[in-house]
This record gives sequence, structure tokens and C-alpha cells, in this order.
Amino acid sequence: MSRLFISALAAAAIIAGARANAADWPNKPIHVLVPLTPGSAVDIVPRIVLEEVGKELGQTFVFENRVGASGALAARAAATAPSDGYTLLATSSALTIAPYTIANAGYDPIKDFVPISGLGIVPNVLVIAPSKNITALSDLVAKARTAPAPLTFGTIGIGSPMTVWMDRLQTSGGFTVQNVMFRGAPEALTETMTGRLDFYSSPILAALPFIRDGRLVPLAVSGSQRSAALPDVATSVELGYAASDYNFWLGLFAPAGTPPEIVNRLDRAIQTALAKPAVAARLKTLAIDPADMSREAFAEYIRKEVVSLASLTKRTGTAPNSQPN
Repeated sequence: MSRLFISALAAAAIIAGARANAADWPNKPIHVLVPLTPGSAVDIVPRIVLEEVGKELGQTFVFENRVGASGALAARAAATAPSDGYTLLATSSALTIAPYTIANAGYDPIKDFVPISGLGIVPNVLVIAPSKNITALSDLVAKARTAPAPLTFGTIGIGSPMTVWMDRLQTSGGFTVQNVMFRGAPEALTETMTGRLDFYSSPILAALPFIRDGRLVPLAVSGSQRSAALPDVATSVELGYAASDYNFWLGLFAPAGTPPEIVNRLDRAIQTALAKPAVAARLKTLAIDPADMSREAFAEYIRKEVVSLASLTKRTGTAPNSQPN
């Protein structure tokens, strides 16, 4: 018996086994890796959606928060897990950003994962204190271009979605700002309200109470369309800054090689869950906008984002930092 024939038999056996497992899936709890801490949008939103998915599939989802290396720790673990549908990655834009911002991320966002479904969009809003006497994004850009020293912009880390948006906005608007690092949104928002920080790009939910009570002025939102939470605030593209938009997405992924039957079943169950009024209402309270993309469209969006980030890295000179991982 030739080696080629034996190899073909082995491959056929593997395929047959995968199909049998897919037909029987799921017959045990499904493990979900999350790259951020409990309480973050990346943690809360998948729990809300997958709670409903679990009811339809007749199985539970077990979450593990594996935090570190800008999300790369969880991504690596998911990328090397068995592709049997029992290990998934609930993540965000960090999946595509990390390979461009940390050394040795250890995974390829395209080759190592199969996109299952987008779970939502978390829009950011650029805010500034009323004491700065700036009420339009164009005024902020004009000031940034002419100020003797760079304006200060708050960020929670290199490669965060707000940093990527600001890189795009700077490239489009022809100005430069100085990034100031903070541990999280509460601290950055406080410094912005006092005026010690010139401006900040915040997740809308965190900034909304301060916008409503007049302690912060919203200048633009980051996404490709306006946010339902701030319908009167235009996007940066609407305001004239071409290609400056950035959608901070949340999504669910499986390791590469996961049987398409499992991926498709998960996607259908997720779309059913997202369409339920109770789920939609819970996401709305978190200022999460619907992703409104098919599985194929979500996969294509990820591919385009990777190309865009590579191009942005070349334009801005951003390079992976030396963050330990």
C-alpha cells in the first residue's frame, strides 16, 4: 500500500471524524476566552448574547478572562486550541490591532481564526471641557495645527481603539497631538473635565452622563455612522475628515479549521439572539450599536481592517512596542 494512499485514508478519516463531531456538537459546555477583565464591554456583551445562544443550543458557555499583552494572551490560547467548536474567543478590535502594536503577538488574525459573528459596535466620542471654548471639531483641529506645543490627548494604551482613531484623524487632519497614558476612562475623563487634559476619546457609555450634565462637550463620534446614543453628534468623516472613521467592534471567533457546520450554527443562533427585543434593549443600555453584518461581511471587514492597519502603521511610523508578552 503506497504512502500516498495511506495519507489519503488518514485525511479522509480526519474529515469524517470532524463531520461526526460537528453533527454531535455541542454535547458539553463551550469554553469562551475573553481578553479583558470582567465588567468590560468585551466581557459583558458576549455574556448577554451567549446566554441566549446557550438556551437554543442546550449547552452552557463557560467564560475565562485571560488578561494580558493587549489581548494577545487570550488570542494565542484560542488560536492553539482544538478546532472542535468547544473553545471560542470573544474579543474586539484588539485582535487586529495587537500584531501592529506589541512585539511578537504570537498569532495571525486572519490565518489563525474563523470569524463567527459580530456582536456589536462600541462607538467612541471625542470630548473636551467647556472651559476650552471649543465647540466644533474643526476648531480643535485648527488649534492643534497652530498651538506652540502639541495638545494633549488621553489614551489607555498604545494600540487602543481610541489611539487608532486619533492616528487616523491626525493623518486626515494634518495635525499632531501628544498622547498621555491613563489607567482607564474614569481617570482620563476627570482630567479632561478639569481642563488639565486637552481632550479625550471615550467610550460613549462612560462619557454620556458628563455630556448630559454639560461638563463635557462632544465634538465627534468615531464610527462610520452616528451612534444611537448620541444621534445629534456627527462622525469625524461627516465633519470633513476623510478616512478618519474607526469602528471599535466586538465579535466571536473560533480557531482556524473549526468545521463550517459548527460555525454556521453558532452564527445563526447569535443572529437569533441579537434579534430578540430583550437582548437588543440590554445592549442599548450599554450604548452598543448593532453590528448589522452577515458572517461573510464580518469576515471581509476583518480582512480589510488588517490591511488598513498595516497601511496606517507605515504612514504614522507606529511600530510594535516592547511590551512583555
